[in-house]
Amino acid sequence: MTKDKSELLRSLTIDRGANKAERSNRRWLPISAAIVACVVGFAFAAFEFRRQDPPKETASQTTPQPAAQPQPQQPATNNKAAGNLAASGYVVARRKATVAAEITGKVVEVFIDEGMTVTEGQIVARLDSVLAEKDYELARSRAETADAAVAAITADLEDATRIMSRVQTLSQKNFATEADLTKAQARVGVLSAQLRQAQSQFETAKIDAKRSASMLDKHQIRAPFAGVVIDRSAQPGEMISPMSVGGYTRTGICTIVDMDSIEIEVDVNEAFIGRVSPGGAVNAMLDAYPDWTIPASVIAIVPTANREKATVKVRIRFTKKDPRILPDMAVKVNFLRDAKANGAAEATAAK
Repeated sequence: MTKDKSELLRSLTIDRGANKAERSNRRWLPISAAIVACVVGFAFAAFEFRRQDPPKETASQTTPQPAAQPQPQQPATNNKAAGNLAASGYVVARRKATVAAEITGKVVEVFIDEGMTVTEGQIVARLDSVLAEKDYELARSRAETADAAVAAITADLEDATRIMSRVQTLSQKNFATEADLTKAQARVGVLSAQLRQAQSQFETAKIDAKRSASMLDKHQIRAPFAGVVIDRSAQPGEMISPMSVGGYTRTGICTIVDMDSIEIEVDVNEAFIGRVSPGGAVNAMLDAYPDWTIPASVIAIVPTANREKATVKVRIRFTKKDPRILPDMAVKVNFLRDAKANGAAEATAAK
């Protein structure tokens, strides 16, 4: 009976070693499955890569053959576009002057304003000329006095000459003494000297009168050339002088620009100056009007280089003037290769 119970209890005992082995097998089973899946996936990917790789090599070998013909044309176009030299600069006026007085005086009237068009010799301002007018009147009076003195002495000289002729005639007939003849001759000599002196004084008075008239005219300030007024500096009541003397004395009335003399000045790198030639065609673009291409041509290359910037200045003319082109505007230019401006061609044909 006891033996049966022992066997029964033994049969009911749990084998822990078997459980551990079973749990270990269950834990490694997912890991093994994952490893097998990775190996299979890698093998499939390698197979697909080997299968698709040969067509790529074939394509890389066959693709350049049809594209070999148009390739030489495209670089030629790019080189032509890249051959245009670009530079930047400003619009400048070759004739630009600050109009000033040649004398010191007070401004009485100013007849111009910004934006006005003036002609050569037009009066732009007037200075106080009261004293200058008085000096001119005095000089004219002195000239008239000297002229009258010349006329009086001339009359006396003519009378003395007639008297001397009669005395000479009477002296030949022994009706006049030698002393009378000598006296008549001496009077003619004195009056001749006085006449020359009076004539010299008259010439001096005339020169003085002209000088006074010139000084009076300097009180009227005139435009040196035709152009447009871009700046008005002085106002009525201000003092103006040809040189700066400090205080509130100005040196200029206005600034005038000849709009027909505007051109472009650009600085070109000296390494590329060989690609610029006089008469070459240029396309100019103002920063104010970036969509407007203005035809132009090279006037000259200034024969000097800037050592600090390593550039050479180039002058460019506009083929056609336009009111929108103003001095000191920023501009960009493209020098066209293998092209000449119409102006240069016409000039060559004219020669």
